[in-house]
Amino acid sequence: MHDDTKSIGDIAAELYHKPPERYNCAQCILKAFNQSPEKIAEFKAYGGGRAPGGLCGALFAAKSLKDPIAQQHIEDRFIKEVGSALCKEIRSKNLTPCTQCVRIAANIVKENLE
Repeated sequence: MHDDTKSIGDIAAELYHKPPERYNCAQCILKAFNQSPEKIAEFKAYGGGRAPGGLCGALFAAKSLKDPIAQQHIEDRFIKEVGSALCKEIRSKNLTPCTQCVRIAANIVKENLE
């Protein structure tokens, strides 16, 4: 289904706002990891800074795929690479483009699966 030469992060990033689905950051993560269409639709509510606690939607979705112990590791790694876990802070300070946040979050989840 996916080109084996691309990282999961590249696959997720390519899905970001791509027609016809126009997935948000959270949905891209779930789609890249082959989650159910229902779960992907549910996460439409979590893009654009609307994830609980103001988290980056890509980070929120990445954490949803793992157990609580791994979730903290994912968040710590994300903050180390991006500079914050909060969408508003990431965007207002131009720390990292949304597409790159999607790529980073997906790659961190993949590393935690290996």
